[in-house]
Amino acid sequence: MSEETRAWWKCSNCGYTLQAPAPPETCPGCNEKCAFIDVTCYTPECGGPGNIDPQVGQAS
Repeated sequence: MSEETRAWWKCSNCGYTLQAPAPPETCPGCNEKCAFIDVTCYTPECGGPGNIDPQVGQAS
């Protein structure tokens, strides 16, 4: 799978971010089973595919 087709995933527990085809079972950052949020930017406004959307996964 090419780098362009891999999503950016952010751990909902510790904020660790990685690029992979699917989120891992266990977070490499905190070594816990966590929910991962797809934070890939799919719109030109934030740089398009291959970039992390800075607004996704941020605390309000």
